[in-house]
Amino acid sequence: MTRVAILSYNYTAFFELGCAVELFALPRPEFDNWYQTEVISFESGPLTVTGGMQILPRVVTSLDDYDMLVIPSWSSSQPEVPEVLQREVVNLRARGGRLLSFCSGSFLLAEIGLLDGLQATTHWRYAEKFKARYPRVSYVEDVLYVYDGRIGCSAGSAAGIDLGIEVIRGDFGYEVANQVARRLVIAAHRSGGQAQFVETPIIEKPNQFAAALDWAIANLDKPIDIDQLAERARMARRTFDRRFRASLGMTPKDWLTRQRLQMARGLLESSNHPMDVIAGKCGFDNAMTMRHHFRRLMQLSPGQFREQFGRN
Repeated sequence: MTRVAILSYNYTAFFELGCAVELFALPRPEFDNWYQTEVISFESGPLTVTGGMQILPRVVTSLDDYDMLVIPSWSSSQPEVPEVLQREVVNLRARGGRLLSFCSGSFLLAEIGLLDGLQATTHWRYAEKFKARYPRVSYVEDVLYVYDGRIGCSAGSAAGIDLGIEVIRGDFGYEVANQVARRLVIAAHRSGGQAQFVETPIIEKPNQFAAALDWAIANLDKPIDIDQLAERARMARRTFDRRFRASLGMTPKDWLTRQRLQMARGLLESSNHPMDVIAGKCGFDNAMTMRHHFRRLMQLSPGQFREQFGRN
């Protein structure tokens, strides 16, 4: 069982803290060996969080009891880290523990040098300040998160949920990650490489737009023409293409490919089906096409993915 600490301090960002709690601290008796999580602080409480509310976290002087630390936020203007907290975070990393930061939480990791030489990101509004202060960090623009299996940084606030879902997927598999995502009423997985900032105009008929995507997801094993999606959304093709790109940051064709890959990842992880069978179930023309898109978007082959994440 993974023991998780969610760090809090005076003036913690409440939304990011809530995201971490929802992901890792909410009891989920339907899953075996779920995370054992506590909200902790190196400061005595009560602590004030965004909005003037107060919380009473567990006060600690060490992180020895934990395997993973989630840092929901940190000051970008005064990012200096208290000595005891710095020591404990470094020790946790040295003994193989995981570190996750949401939004401005990456400032804490960068401040104590744990991101030197690594890829990292933060909210786009802090990007220039982050790059200027931490030139040894390889800053990545326009991604939702970066995660190497041990250290993860999410961009904006809600992108922390995407990072958390990726961590859950790695720990428990796609089926569990998808169930958690459904409980959160979010997409099962947005890859880390998607853009942070997407202009999203209000769609005149959002229910019809969503219904078209739901229909596509339910029929991924069949050939799907973009004209069919536009028709189901009751939009002209040109209007559909324009609004789709504005809303999701990609073309309808790219979205369909990613949905097919999402389905293929789940099958590769949970079944022993041959590659051509999986390709057919996910709507790819053949296994070669599936391999092409795996390498293009995930930088590994389906076989390598199965070897790393297969659970059979």
